[in-house]
Amino acid sequence: MKKIQSAIIILCVLIISKTSSAQEINWRNLNDNKPHFMNVQMGFDYATFVGVGYGQKLKTTLPVVLNIEYSSPFGKDIFDDFKTKFGGQAEVLHMDNFSVSVKVSGIFRRYQNDLVRLASFGSEFSTNFGYYKTNWYVAGDIGFDKAIATNIKNSGEMKTIYPDVKDGWYVPTGGNFNLGIVSGYSFNTNDLYLKMGIHLTEDLSFGSGAPYYLQIGYNRRF
Repeated sequence: MKKIQSAIIILCVLIISKTSSAQEINWRNLNDNKPHFMNVQMGFDYATFVGVGYGQKLKTTLPVVLNIEYSSPFGKDIFDDFKTKFGGQAEVLHMDNFSVSVKVSGIFRRYQNDLVRLASFGSEFSTNFGYYKTNWYVAGDIGFDKAIATNIKNSGEMKTIYPDVKDGWYVPTGGNFNLGIVSGYSFNTNDLYLKMGIHLTEDLSFGSGAPYYLQIGYNRRF
């Protein structure tokens, strides 16, 4: 029974740990006169998803942008499964057109089906490194997404099938690495970008399902 319960928990945590979203920035096209960003994005990350976000550039010596984001898989009940992020990103190295930036975010995710409802708190750290020009850029992207604590509430149907299944908090739960590339095109106060790559589990294996992700996004600066 414990093995069955553990397998269910691991499966559900892997499901909610996906649905990636991240607002990408062309660091050579930032402007203090237009410090705000509105973002929309869509793509595939173990499921098709759509997301929106807002960012604001701070008036600091080191270029820093704070972000808040929301994303959800496509489906009939879009508020059953969702992911929210709040954090920031900063350009930590700038040499000619070469740039290195880091992102740190706190994450809250919710996943629900007929058997279980999961609510997860976690964090994400990633870094971009690449070549940035005023109207285009290309960069590598490496990140780690960790579900630190997950609350599980099982349905009556689940408890009928597995009477010993337990509700409550589980710490820690799942995590994933992502390896990919991102490229963008900037014009006037607009940015278009394409992001793609693969996921790896904490033990550097491919997990279940299609391990790749693809994301198309649009930023409007104002």
